[in-house]
Amino acid sequence: MIQSMTGYGRAQETAGGRDITVEIRAVNHRYFEFSSRVPRAYGYLEEKLKGFAQSAVGRGKVEISVQIQTVDSPDSGVVLNKALAREYVEALRELGAELGLADDLGLSAVARFSDIFTVRRLPDDEDRVWADVAEVARKAMERFLQMRRTEGEKLREDILSRLSAIEAGVSAVEEQSPRTVALYRQKLTQKLQELLATAAVDQQRILTEAAIVADRLAVDEETVRLRSHIAQMRSILDAPGPVGRKLDFLVQEMNREANTIGSKAQDVAIAQVVVEMKSDIEKIREQIQNIE
Repeated sequence: MIQSMTGYGRAQETAGGRDITVEIRAVNHRYFEFSSRVPRAYGYLEEKLKGFAQSAVGRGKVEISVQIQTVDSPDSGVVLNKALAREYVEALRELGAELGLADDLGLSAVARFSDIFTVRRLPDDEDRVWADVAEVARKAMERFLQMRRTEGEKLREDILSRLSAIEAGVSAVEEQSPRTVALYRQKLTQKLQELLATAAVDQQRILTEAAIVADRLAVDEETVRLRSHIAQMRSILDAPGPVGRKLDFLVQEMNREANTIGSKAQDVAIAQVVVEMKSDIEKIREQIQNIE
């Protein structure tokens, strides 16, 4: 099943005392391109997220955004500088002895010296954090891929519809092409009769000239190749995995064959059919730009 390169998925869960939100979005791109937005303290998640995205996405410009908020798990702790606190106590007692003051020094008094305390971020268990984030990311990825598949199915239906229209155009060209040669032979005979008046017209010469024109105007090879490209494209649309580049190549070949038919044809009806075919081929080309 083909997939669009455009998609969006979001999931939110509370795990390990953290509220985790993951958003995945993507737009079309010729190759795989990845970017992420994560809190600075969780920068170690970036490479893991890239590998996670590459395992699920073959082509497209993918961005994963992660938000992490601590709910009931401490992410920081207080570190006490005991040596500095001891120096404060000794200095105060020395001062009290010199000034003859009572030693009423208590814990609350020492605690007023804020520089004996340092608040530091506790080290993460990176594997545990990644396991929690990965679980949320998997749910976001499921929604993201579902959106891509849904959009991909719409693209597939549109392309198949246009392929049928192009195929009908090929049939019209194949039907009209022999008539063009017959009409040319008829006009050539009439022209020669007018020029030669009563003289007999050389039928062999007319047949030879008509054969030369028929060879010059023949589009059999182009219509056969065009039908082959249509069949291949239908087959690829049902193939698994990324198929966008294959389809892009085929649509270029289809356009080449249509151009050749248009340049060979000296018939208004065929020219009109070719214009319609090229219009559908161009619309298919635009759709393919968004297929993975």
